[in-house]
Amino acid sequence: MKVIKRDGRTIDFDGEKISIAIEKANKEVRGKEKATKEEIKGIISYVGEIDKKRILVEDIQDIIEEKLMEIGKYELAKKYIVYRYTRALVRKSNTTDESILGLIRNENKELAEENSNKNTLLASTQRDYIAGEVSRDLTKRLLLPEKISKAHESGILHFHDADYFVQPIFNCCLINISDMLDNGTAMNGKMIESPKSFQVACTVTTQIIAAVASNQYGGQSVDLKHLGKYLRRSHNKFKKKLTEKFGGKVSKNVIEDMVKERVKEELAAGVQTIQYQINTLMTTNGQSPFVTLFLHLDPEDEYIEENALIIEEVLKQRIQGIKNESGVYITPAFPKLIYVLDEHNCLKGGKYDYLTKLAVKCSAKRMYPDYISAKKMKENYEGNVFSPMGCRSFLAPWKDENGEYKFEGRFNQGVVSINLPQIGIIANGDEEKFWKLFNERLELCKEAIMCRHYALLGTKSDISPVHWQNGAIARLEKGEKIDKYLYGGYSSISLGYIGIYELTKTMKGVSHTEKEGHDFAIKVMKHLKETVARWKKETNIGFALYGTPAESLCYRFARLDKEQFGEIADVTDKGYYTNSYHVDVREKIDAFSKLKFESEFQALSQGGAISYVEVPNMRNNLQALEDVVKFIYDNIQYAEFNTKSDYCQVCGYDGEMVITDNNEWECPQCGNKDHSKMNVVRRTCGYLGENFWNNGKTKEIKSRVLHL
Repeated sequence: MKVIKRDGRTIDFDGEKISIAIEKANKEVRGKEKATKEEIKGIISYVGEIDKKRILVEDIQDIIEEKLMEIGKYELAKKYIVYRYTRALVRKSNTTDESILGLIRNENKELAEENSNKNTLLASTQRDYIAGEVSRDLTKRLLLPEKISKAHESGILHFHDADYFVQPIFNCCLINISDMLDNGTAMNGKMIESPKSFQVACTVTTQIIAAVASNQYGGQSVDLKHLGKYLRRSHNKFKKKLTEKFGGKVSKNVIEDMVKERVKEELAAGVQTIQYQINTLMTTNGQSPFVTLFLHLDPEDEYIEENALIIEEVLKQRIQGIKNESGVYITPAFPKLIYVLDEHNCLKGGKYDYLTKLAVKCSAKRMYPDYISAKKMKENYEGNVFSPMGCRSFLAPWKDENGEYKFEGRFNQGVVSINLPQIGIIANGDEEKFWKLFNERLELCKEAIMCRHYALLGTKSDISPVHWQNGAIARLEKGEKIDKYLYGGYSSISLGYIGIYELTKTMKGVSHTEKEGHDFAIKVMKHLKETVARWKKETNIGFALYGTPAESLCYRFARLDKEQFGEIADVTDKGYYTNSYHVDVREKIDAFSKLKFESEFQALSQGGAISYVEVPNMRNNLQALEDVVKFIYDNIQYAEFNTKSDYCQVCGYDGEMVITDNNEWECPQCGNKDHSKMNVVRRTCGYLGENFWNNGKTKEIKSRVLHL
């Protein structure tokens, strides 16, 4: 029998530990209240003969208390309970020590793997992580109800971002960049007026992004269409100056050519400012801003031509990449790019098809941008097209006092995710048992999510002036509470979910791509959607169903369930659960069928959804990518490309890495052996992304995140 300890480790059952614990309690009582050696042996034998492959250490302690009571050792049982409680207090008082010391010694692998955008070797990042560990400890011990903490520890649910919960700050947002640029803003108590040129607007935008990112824990999104008017301002400024200087001396055509040249230079410099500032700035979270740029040509925008120029320049500079410290052009992690497909650029003869071809070329080389279909999004969101927040969650449509739809300046209060496969494992095909347990756990998730809401309730605008007083979210007075933005659906608050595929396998024995599995999976999804809608109606809070809450959570839930329930074929044996509604990576399915199949699930998961397809050797398959992009426009709201190839960040080599005689990965082009500077495909499942080494065993690679 294996014993699962409180920290998740699994050890062999050792009866001697029971003996030691009871003997310590024995010393606190007298005479007949003491347990004899035979009685202690009897308790040990009873526990040892339990017919379980795995047992929680807490369950063993419960059994010991019960057996002591059965044999009439009431005083001894009381002392044992006190001893157990005292040990629990000692453990709780030291929960962060080893974690923090391990972080400083660079031995805390769990933290190092949690966020690929943070370098745990840096002092600034360590400082944020140390604060986060203290927050996580206080959250678990003091701030959350005990049943929520236990549910999180056992993998029933996941309380996201506990490392920031001690502060009244929120998750992710859509920055109201239009208001901040047009009406001015303030940072660090200093006024910033509305820019007079494109390049200044780009600089101010990056300053706003950094300030916003430093005062929340999730991602930020910025719609670049608001920069179009500033490019026109630069055009008009150059034209006025050149006309005043050369008017009457040269022709209007020459002046216009000079203006275009100046605008072109400023456009390139402004976009470069955005790209380099975002990648070189360091927020107080110890990382670059987790920012998404939304590339949307709105047909009704009076600055659509300027915005087409901006998008073109953004894509060209992303294709080129950014030089690393060795001078090699690499793909920057940020900003993330989302490109909107509409009638005028969906590769069907539209005016702006040339931009989409450029976007496809960028995807082929740099794996960005992601793609949103304006056509499908309008079907799902009352005719609106808007950016997801930086964490890929979507807001629900909301109208202001004038009846106008508003998306920018809104945010997400936080996320709690439910472990669907665990419910299926316990129900083991019994649907009555499944639905009963499912509903019980949904209500537990609601209670956990409400903890997020209550933590923000009563917060004053002074907590983050850039958000609440200076326009990123609102223009509140100093000392004013933010409460009105927590109700009425202005902000969202999310229920995430993991493992529709594995749940369907445990309940129906087949994938959700098969008829019986599909019908069950859709029923589950509709129930999730109806549940959050009911919560929204009951509370007047913007509950939303979120399909992409945390890719690394796919590993955590699978690991916890494997420890508790053992190895289950095609469920816990893989080492991961499939994210949200996605088709499992090992299923034989083509890109078009996958997107078409998953589009039905996206429509039910309106609080956040994205789908992925893999295309091998993307640089040599531009036509194939264009075909998929056309398909995306007509069939699915939000999709992204991945590819199957290794990549060296030092020299830019795009091909398979080799394993040396010393069991080290090596780039065959430049000899780089630093695994932190290369992406290596996970051979067992075809995963592409950043990887980490497992206990120094360089042949055994695990993925930091799993997208499929």
